[in-house]
Amino acid sequence: MSDEPRWWLYLLRSPRGRTYVGITTELERRVAQHNGEQDGGAKSTRAGRPWTLDRSWGPYSRSEASAHEYQLKRRRGARRGAWEPEPDPSE
Repeated sequence: MSDEPRWWLYLLRSPRGRTYVGITTELERRVAQHNGEQDGGAKSTRAGRPWTLDRSWGPYSRSEASAHEYQLKRRRGARRGAWEPEPDPSE
């Protein structure tokens, strides 16, 4: 990877078991935003606080992170927690 930012794919979990998937360049800041500790965060995570970082993957390029995010968002429930990214065939 070049000088481009390093992107992380993350899975948040609420106390009631809900999950949220996203990508970011700064995991700690993003979790704080989802929990209302800083400005920002997704509207869908206002309910379900406090969110905890369940898993993260990376670093990736922006395009790799987005592709993995798409794959992970297609899964539901326990299948999200068990997901692993498919290896890049070019490596």
